[in-house]
Amino acid sequence: MKLSPQKLNTFLMWKLPSAFLCGVRAKYIDAEKCIATVKFRWINQNPFNSMFWAVQGMAAELTTGVLVMSKIRASGKKISMLVAANTASFSKKATGRITFQCVEGHLVDAAIERAIRTGEGQTVWLNAIGRNSDGAEVSNFSFEWTLKVKS
Repeated sequence: MKLSPQKLNTFLMWKLPSAFLCGVRAKYIDAEKCIATVKFRWINQNPFNSMFWAVQGMAAELTTGVLVMSKIRASGKKISMLVAANTASFSKKATGRITFQCVEGHLVDAAIERAIRTGEGQTVWLNAIGRNSDGAEVSNFSFEWTLKVKS
């Protein structure tokens, strides 16, 4: 079964309801890129009249995690995935619709190939950048994903 934005959004509703209620939505996925959006609303605001950092983090993590999930599925192997670490920076107030994009599917391919070949756990850092409707960067998230082939 191929992952699609519609299937991912249904997954969010049932498995990650806080992200769904806050407005995180998958918009696009292919082998190299995943895009998700979230709109500034009352439910995801902070006291400074912008989007709460954790809501931005949910959207950013979705873009990286979906790439990992889709690559694992394509490998045909049973591989566990887990976020081991993350970093974030914020450069502008997040208001309006914020679009997060990760374009590092090739890095996941390499990590999965190494995990399968060596049988050892692997890590891969994936980056997701959030931009407002003007194209200005508002936040930048990096997630360290661990991958291990299950025995």
